[in-house]
Amino acid sequence: MRRLPVYLLLDTSGSMLGEPIEAVKNGVEMLVSSLRQDPYALETAYLSIISFDTTAKQLMPLTELAMFNTPNLQATGTTQLGEALSLLADKIEQEVQKTTPDTRGDWKPLVFIMTDGAPTDDWKKGFEKLKKVKTGMVIACAAGHNAETSILKQITEVVVELATADSNTIKAFFKWVSASISTGSQKVDAGQKEVTGLSDLPPPPPEVNVVL
Repeated sequence: MRRLPVYLLLDTSGSMLGEPIEAVKNGVEMLVSSLRQDPYALETAYLSIISFDTTAKQLMPLTELAMFNTPNLQATGTTQLGEALSLLADKIEQEVQKTTPDTRGDWKPLVFIMTDGAPTDDWKKGFEKLKKVKTGMVIACAAGHNAETSILKQITEVVVELATADSNTIKAFFKWVSASISTGSQKVDAGQKEVTGLSDLPPPPPEVNVVL
């Protein structure tokens, strides 16, 4: 069976301390429980979480939804986004099955990046490495007004912005991510094309603004 890999890159730097990081934890839990109720997602979607603060870590390798446990997220340190992009490239290389003459590999991974600040490392270096691996759609979310949308725009065309990093807004974002993964799962299950642009996804809620 061809899997739909989904990677969440979550900013766990010190500025996320308090309500934002709690909201992200709840958001991930809500995302997983909602996807478990979707037969398409349950069958095809595999989820991984990479956190980035002073270092980037894969907290959860690519795991089927039925076996997925939400990792404990703690906010501390700086914002090593470049390191996270580099780690993401490594994990896609290691975990996503490639097509061979005998078997069809996984679908291209969907990537969701969420950050509330500017990178504190050389993000371009990590991005160059990521460009060498095959990804599907990459969606970046700027949580609150301190996030650098101009940098995120250089990483992906699809950037959304949350006016605030409070629990209601972050919850709305994760709800939309969940709906987007469900849509991706249904498309690949039906043998249709993969998700490639915003027009393939459900419309974002009012709390989530597309950055043009």
